[in-house]
Amino acid sequence: MYFTQKENAYLKEFREQEQLCIDKYTKYSQSACSTQLRSLFDSLAECERKHLQTLEDITRGEVAEVPAPKQADMTYCGNAHYADEQSRQNDAYLCRDMLGTEKHVSSGYGTGVFKFTDPGVRLMLSHIQQEEQQHGERIYNYMKNNAMYN
Repeated sequence: MYFTQKENAYLKEFREQEQLCIDKYTKYSQSACSTQLRSLFDSLAECERKHLQTLEDITRGEVAEVPAPKQADMTYCGNAHYADEQSRQNDAYLCRDMLGTEKHVSSGYGTGVFKFTDPGVRLMLSHIQQEEQQHGERIYNYMKNNAMYN
């Protein structure tokens, strides 16, 4: 499969963004005070690893079939137990940063999907974008359930 210079630039950007998400989720999982939030961040990091692998495959010209849609996993979105307000504020900061990151990444896919000529690649990028939106929803629900979202 041949990619234009612009398509290659988008693939590079997408891979960099996915790696950044993996790095942040991994670091933030270690910094989170709540075990629920650590589990949520670990789960999202694993999904981002799958996105990165998919993008690596696409870069090599291998486009897999888009997986069947699945409902967002809302595990870990219940009420966490915080020992003190400082711990809750720490986790709220981590969530706000990752929610902003997910919004940015999803937006990039929204623009980038229109830059590709191959319909299979466009479909896969659209699928990844939907999963990024679900990540944001999971973080939002965690924040809402733990009085972190105003």
